[in-house]
Amino acid sequence: MTAPLKHSADITVDVALGDRAYDIVIGRGVLDTLGARVAALRPGVRTAIVTDRTVAKHWLEQTERSLAEAGIPTSRVIVEEGEVSKTYAGLEKVSEALIAAKIERNDLVIALGGGVVGDLAGFAAAILRRGVDFVQVPTSLLAQVDSSVGGKTGINSPQGKNLLGAFHQPVLVIADTSVLDTLSPRQFRSGYAEVAKYGVLGDEAFFTWLEANHADIFSGGAAREHAIATSCRAKAAIVSRDERENGERALLNLGHTFGHALEAATGFSDRLFHGEGVSVGMVLAAEFSAKLGMISETDATRVERHLASVGLPTHLQDIAGFAQEGLADADALMALMAQDKKVKRGKLTFILLQAIGRAVVANDVEPALVRDFLQQKLSG
Repeated sequence: MTAPLKHSADITVDVALGDRAYDIVIGRGVLDTLGARVAALRPGVRTAIVTDRTVAKHWLEQTERSLAEAGIPTSRVIVEEGEVSKTYAGLEKVSEALIAAKIERNDLVIALGGGVVGDLAGFAAAILRRGVDFVQVPTSLLAQVDSSVGGKTGINSPQGKNLLGAFHQPVLVIADTSVLDTLSPRQFRSGYAEVAKYGVLGDEAFFTWLEANHADIFSGGAAREHAIATSCRAKAAIVSRDERENGERALLNLGHTFGHALEAATGFSDRLFHGEGVSVGMVLAAEFSAKLGMISETDATRVERHLASVGLPTHLQDIAGFAQEGLADADALMALMAQDKKVKRGKLTFILLQAIGRAVVANDVEPALVRDFLQQKLSG
């Protein structure tokens, strides 16, 4: 696998879901085409843009201008940045604003933002008037390669991550890679964890390519579009085969069982971004797989070294406030993992590795083994 030598034309990835299929359009500057694409998709439509305060400063006016140039009326709903908006209160605010804006069933909600905005706006669209279509315009790397694709929407419960939500596919995804230039280095690194995940779980050649080309991805070179498109193709293929996570799609949760528990332990705060939790979770999953004799220590170390090489946290001790109660307590972490969506009849399910590029669903993992492993890791 090699990246293009120069920035290519826009890339379109198809999510093949029959009459609910949609395109992911990837490229620099594609945000300006949003209005024309929406007008062609839904003539005469009205829209409402849901975004957060930070994204609004950078991209709201450009988004509104693109819609206005296509003759599309729109309104705006602005929420606070971060997981604080992905709550019951945040859902109520967005839903009531969409009702007040008179968004009807044949209109569109536009999610302009990162994973939080996409999940929140998508869930509000799913329940508004029993279902309104929406468009994803992801503005973070994490959202462009993961959360904007596949139709998972929802909010957090105080008891766990994404415990309330719905499968509600977008009708279009516009992934403008130039908007990523405004991300902080930490935000970009967080999103990169999800890019690396696709290599670790199902494509060893892609992981090898990432090891060689990650610097160009971070600097905004041609490798960036290639990495995003490769990630989207991988997710689109899995989603098209298993939309509602009855089997293969669970593999996309590599690192998430550990990671979501760590996010909950840190209060869904900026102490630990989602991608950072996934990074630590992937390393834990790789090391646990090695402990069970499923992969070599060399493979587990390779995963850890690559994530660490781009500046991501890879150990529990890397998390801010590690020593605080609830994070440095194996039993507390086990209790949080018991709330994971993949738990069935109280039995833990993990995504583990047989090799780099070959993940498997491990049902009914013995809790005592997990607890002992966590205790060992907590002890350094």
